[in-house]
Parts: sequence; structure tokens; C-alpha cells
Amino acid sequence: MSEKIYVGVDVGGTSIKVGVCNQDGALLHTYEGPTENDKGSERILANIAAYARLVVEQTGRSWAEVEGVGVGIAGFLDIPNGVIVSSPNLNLRNAPLKAYLQEHLGKEVYVNNDANVAALGEAWAGAGRGVADCVCYTLGTGVGGGIIINGRIVEGFNAAAGELGHISIVPDLEAIQCGCGKMGCLETVSSATGIIRMAKDAVARGDQTSLAHVPDITAKDVVDAAKAGDEVAARIVNRAAYYLGKSMAVVAVVINPERFIIGGGVSKAGEFLFEQIREVFLKYTPEAASKNVQVVPAELGNSAGVVGAAGLVLRS
Repeated sequence: MSEKIYVGVDVGGTSIKVGVCNQDGALLHTYEGPTENDKGSERILANIAAYARLVVEQTGRSWAEVEGVGVGIAGFLDIPNGVIVSSPNLNLRNAPLKAYLQEHLGKEVYVNNDANVAALGEAWAGAGRGVADCVCYTLGTGVGGGIIINGRIVEGFNAAAGELGHISIVPDLEAIQCGCGKMGCLETVSSATGIIRMAKDAVARGDQTSLAHVPDITAKDVVDAAKAGDEVAARIVNRAAYYLGKSMAVVAVVINPERFIIGGGVSKAGEFLFEQIREVFLKYTPEAASKNVQVVPAELGNSAGVVGAAGLVLRS
């Protein structure tokens, strides 16, 4: 008898990534197709179903071998019922995703937040493999997060657990308003957007920095300048690392995970960033909550969402 396979779907504003995993989280095959967001919710749901069947067909496996389908998507979700209440980048409002897919695919379907799903992917088959308790940060346009305890996603009462980017960590005198409407969120300083904003502010102030000659500054530009010895850029990266490490100290005394996993574009700064984060984390965390705790880079990259979505089936 052939082993069961699990289908994972990562729904984005422009494309839908689908993949097939085995029970160990190994990604056997992937496919990516257009979301067609401009054609409305019915088309988006139909595309998800079609791509899920197509990716299994491309593996040469039978649909009967599929144990279930998991879906990761950004937005406000009614997770138990699999309803997309609203999604920032998708034309989906009160969309019954779970019910639709179960009707059209004939399999059990599980739906969760995209950040939670990416965290589960890392926990199952990436940098958190073999660890029961881990916390994942994703440093991109914002700061996403996911908490895995005893191998399962922590969702919380309102499905808002793991919103690590909205830990209020920056002191009032330094704080700016976050996109969520609150002041001093981690996201305002430790995301790519936050790093770029701080760099542009420095240039506008007339600080002596090589970034003044860089058009359309990116977070990578700031990191590269810091590595090259630019003091202004180094202070910006240090500030991003400082508040990230300090937020981990807060998380550690509440959850005490064995491992912190950091992914997203900013994490590609490598050990230059990670060394600073670890230093701050150890400085502000009691030894009982920091002893043997690891801070490591994510491993799965853009595949984390697909793998984690497939993992929803096995872990649910």
C-alpha cells in the first residue's frame, strides 16, 4: 500500500502555490498558478481546487492517495469553519473556503493564517524539525510570527496568537504609529519597511552615510552598508536587532520555546544580524528561560507556506 500524501496550498495576491508532501514533510512536487484576483472570489476558489488536483496529477499519484488538503492565507479568518472573513490582498469577503474545497475536492480541508502555516512548515520539516516548542519570526514587509507548542499551532481566542510584529516594544519617546494603528510595535523597527524608513530618515536629517547616494534604498542596501562599516547603517541594523532580541526575551518568559526561528528577507543578513539578536536576547532573558535556547535562521524559504499547509492535515 502506497504512503498517504498531503496537499498544501499557499494563497497569495498574485499567485497560488501548491505542493504535495509525504508524511515526513518532504516536498515531492510543486506547482504555481495565477490567483486571478481581479476575477472575483468564485474564480479564486475554483483555481485553488483546480491547482490542488493538478499538482497531484503531475506527481503521477492518485487523488485517492491524498489524506487531506491544507490552506494558508493572509487575513482575518474564522479558522474552525474555514471562512475567510477578509484578506488584505485578495478579493475574498466572508468566503467559505473550507466548505467549497471539501465539496469540490472530496477531502478534509484545514485552513489557517499564512504566518502560522509557515511556522508549522519550519517546525515540521525545516529549522524546527525535532523540536516540540518553537517560535518563528518572519522579517519581511512586516513582521509575521507563529507559535508552535507540542507540535501544534497556537491560535488563541480570537486567532490572534503569534502576532509578534505587534508586540509593543519601542518606548513612547521613540515610537511611531504602526499600520495596525497602535504605537511602538516591533514591526515599525525590525521589518524591511522599518529599516528602510529609518535609513530614509537618516538621509533626510543629513547624517553622513553612504546611503545618501543610494536611489530607492532597500533593506539589503542598509545591511550591506552596515557590513561595509557605515556607522549610520550599522546603528539602524543594531536597532532592528535590539528590539527583535528584546521581544524574544518577552516571549521566552511566557512560552519558553526551545528554538527561535527567523526567516524572511531581512534574515538573509546572516550572522551579522543573528549575533546581535542573540546578544540582546541573552542580556534581557533570565537564565532559566534562555538556557540552551537557540536562535537560528529558517531553512525552507518560500516553500515554508506550502509545506506548513500540508502539515495542517497531519498536525490537526
